[in-house]
Amino acid sequence: MTNEPSWGEIFTSQSADQSAKKPDEYAPLEVPATTRRGIREQEKNRGGDRPRRKRRWGFLVVLLAFIVLVAGTGYYGWTNYEPQIRKVLGIELPNDYEGAGEGDEVVVVIQSGDIGSDVAHTLEDSGVVMTFEAFYKLLLAEPVEFQPGNYSLKSKMSAQSALTALQDPANKITQRVTIPEGTTLPSALALLAAATELPIGDFEKAAKNYTALGVPKGAPSLEGYLFPATYPLDPGLNAKQVLQVLVDEMFTRLDAAGVEKKDRHKVLTMAALIQREAGSNTDDFYKVSRVFKNRLDTKGWKLQSDASVAYGTGNLHTVWTTAAERADASNKYNTYANDGLPIGPIGLPGEVAIDAALHPAKGDWFFFVPINLKTGETVFSKTPEEHEAAAAKLRQWCAINENKTYCD
Repeated sequence: MTNEPSWGEIFTSQSADQSAKKPDEYAPLEVPATTRRGIREQEKNRGGDRPRRKRRWGFLVVLLAFIVLVAGTGYYGWTNYEPQIRKVLGIELPNDYEGAGEGDEVVVVIQSGDIGSDVAHTLEDSGVVMTFEAFYKLLLAEPVEFQPGNYSLKSKMSAQSALTALQDPANKITQRVTIPEGTTLPSALALLAAATELPIGDFEKAAKNYTALGVPKGAPSLEGYLFPATYPLDPGLNAKQVLQVLVDEMFTRLDAAGVEKKDRHKVLTMAALIQREAGSNTDDFYKVSRVFKNRLDTKGWKLQSDASVAYGTGNLHTVWTTAAERADASNKYNTYANDGLPIGPIGLPGEVAIDAALHPAKGDWFFFVPINLKTGETVFSKTPEEHEAAAAKLRQWCAINENKTYCD
């Protein structure tokens, strides 16, 4: 998991006959040393002008290096700590929009198990509310229980308007479902139940008989085999038929990517790891894939994915793990204690994650770690020392009060 950057004497000899000549025939015209011109001329004759030039250039180099350092530090500080800097300087920006929103429909997905902070982050990331803080402040004053499903909202809504809209059943979308990339199977089933208005039990029962949907017998569950996308749903379909639509779409995508049938499970397992670990920057998907590939190809290395460990413990909403969890080899998803890939996917990978699993970037990284969980900025490292330096940046970022909800 990452790190950062780093900037004569003139010798004259006289022949014997020259030295015999009178000194005043060859000596330079003497200028009184007490005059300003005399001082300059004497320094010039001694080569005194050169050291002064060197001192000037040295000063300019130091000054330039100082300016670059200050600018770099300022840029890093502003990029990572803008809200805190504004607060100190007393130039805070407004943190909430006014009114009921504008523009086209924005579909907001609330997944099973989402709590208030999750919903606040989702609304901010989707451009519905201006800031996490504005929406979360309302929930602190009046806790709300959110129901899973797809909701039709607008961009640039005030926090209060967004909260009111999410509590209005008229804004809940049915017969159409959006399943985000990286969603886990239980959340996907809850979203499908909300959209079709079929009992969640029907979907759970159909999911248990996953081999009837074409999923290989070696897979531990249906996890990873539903393609995440937006689907119109025919009101006449039952739960098994709805799941079949999503499984068939996943197989269609794998076939188009050139994945052979016998390799589907392995590719989806790797792609789901990448999807869960890579964050929002699509370029990082291919780098994360390379890190995992390098580890799989190097003797003595394990994948060490916290996301897979957390999934195996049943903690589906986090990638944070404890030392005891990482040491538990009985967890078949534990890539700290067990060699190779986990026994199956840990979520639903999308098209980019699948492509990254098949085409890792070129590089010799063995580590990666996000250093800003809000922006997804991630550092890739070659050595444990580089990685530890990057991990220290993440701990520093998480220690800031405004960032703590991202680090739970």
